[in-house]
Amino acid sequence: MTRRIALFAGIALALAVGLLLDLRFRGLAWQFLWSVTGEEDVLAQVRGGAEWLGNLTRPQPSFAPIVPIDHAGQRPYGINTFLQLEPDPNKVERQLAQISGIGFGWIRQEFPWEDIEIHAKGDFEDRRNVEVLGVISAWDKYDRIVGLAEQYDIQIQARLSNPPRWAQLSPEAGDMAPPTDIQDYVDYAVAVAERYKGRIHHYQIWNEPNIYPEWGDLEPVNAERYTELLCRTHDALKAIDPDIVIISGALAPTVSLTERDLNDFIFLERMYAAGAGACFDVLSMQGYGLNSGPTDRRMRPTTVNISRNLYIREMMVRHGDAHKPIWLSEAAWNSVPSEAEHPEPIDARYNFGQVTQDQAARYMPMLYERAKREWPWVGVINYWFFTLPDDSRSDESMYYFRMAEPDYSDAKPSYTPLPVYEAMRDYLATVTPTVYQGVHQVGAHYAIGAYADGLTPEGGRIGAPLVEAEGAQFGTAAQAVELNFDAYGTGAVLRWRGERIVVVLNGEDTVYTSDGQRWEETALCTCVVPQALSLQIVLPSSAPAPVALFDSLTVYDHTDRLVWAGLAVGAVLVGLIALALWRRAR
Repeated sequence: MTRRIALFAGIALALAVGLLLDLRFRGLAWQFLWSVTGEEDVLAQVRGGAEWLGNLTRPQPSFAPIVPIDHAGQRPYGINTFLQLEPDPNKVERQLAQISGIGFGWIRQEFPWEDIEIHAKGDFEDRRNVEVLGVISAWDKYDRIVGLAEQYDIQIQARLSNPPRWAQLSPEAGDMAPPTDIQDYVDYAVAVAERYKGRIHHYQIWNEPNIYPEWGDLEPVNAERYTELLCRTHDALKAIDPDIVIISGALAPTVSLTERDLNDFIFLERMYAAGAGACFDVLSMQGYGLNSGPTDRRMRPTTVNISRNLYIREMMVRHGDAHKPIWLSEAAWNSVPSEAEHPEPIDARYNFGQVTQDQAARYMPMLYERAKREWPWVGVINYWFFTLPDDSRSDESMYYFRMAEPDYSDAKPSYTPLPVYEAMRDYLATVTPTVYQGVHQVGAHYAIGAYADGLTPEGGRIGAPLVEAEGAQFGTAAQAVELNFDAYGTGAVLRWRGERIVVVLNGEDTVYTSDGQRWEETALCTCVVPQALSLQIVLPSSAPAPVALFDSLTVYDHTDRLVWAGLAVGAVLVGLIALALWRRAR
């Protein structure tokens, strides 16, 4: 008996020492714990690992990844800007040039009501600095922003919020409080949409309506009143242009249950009960990592981490909105300095978590990669934020999310990039557009090249037009002669209609035929292990029809099954080894 106890004690000690050494030198165990907890500190990993195992003790969200989702195939790289605060046109242009220069295709930009309809309803003049500037149009700065965004090929998500004083019941209501009369807000939104019709296509209705101070200082947060504001604005903007995309106000992640801050799950449930499901095309929420990294897979409703969107997705699916995406209006990690690094006071120093600048730089590209690979319902992710006009807010923790220093001057006409800027620049310069798991619309997904016949005057390929097609999953299909794309997964299925196509997979040709009347679902490949796939679909020269219709590309990725199978095999092996040692000890 003593020998047996000594043997087991020796084995346990050896395993413990081996585990400690692995964690100390970031070996396999450390890598695994990092991959499920997003924690880098050893003690936090151990605690987080136990919490991650708790996922097995409760039902996990069901999020329907293999369904057609509109507005999810956009190039996902966006960033928040404060261009309305820049009176110098050179600074506005320089910011957009640097944003575009590293590969961002979106800005989320405020069009504050208080800065557009300043003095009274229907009054779009700015008379705040008459002695210096005279009377100017309140539209001027926004016309400039829109024009420069077009010049640099950047799309705008226009955030409509911040009422003027004249629209509020009292000055004590707060700068962000909703208007006394919702119709005043609707009319302002209509004025913006009419002015930029055909130029701005995406409008976000309010921001963080479920928390203080975004719903003002006096009123409790009110999901029903916000829903009324959302729905009335949705209907008015769709009447101007049915192709306008309505983005709901970004939900702030919180576990609070007070009148000032209401849990985002409860707030959204109340929105749906009030009829919000008919009033937005894209649901928006925030995507802050706070105190853990982008690999955190702990799923607890009371824990706020990067995976929180899975719960929101489950609610959308349950309410019949599986076809709608989630866009992350703000996403980042805060590199606020500690007291030792920066002794001067910083308001709410650790409210948004704390990471190093190196961690913030590493985490952001990893978030984009995880979203593309694992969350087909997540569309555009907007980094929070590029920069501010100056460093006057450096005593606030939000200042330390910035991607570049606010140090533009005539002598130095650029913004000094911080490590996160450089990391995103390097990532976007090397990343290959790839189609991951999900159902993706051909002709509307940024990673799928769909081409019509002929060349542009400049010698480039002509993009395939989307045409109405009966029976198409998205309602429209790409009328194309060729497709090119890279995919990654365990299988891919192309939905198409035509008479004959040639599929070139990793250099091997296969011809598929049909009668041209029905939609075909052709399995392009089936793999046991997920892998990279390079595909080209062309029409053979002998094809009777000059084009085919391509509806969707569905990519499957069953990596999770392989992981669970591996864990099961590992558990069996450990059990067999333990049994063998026990028998030998006897």
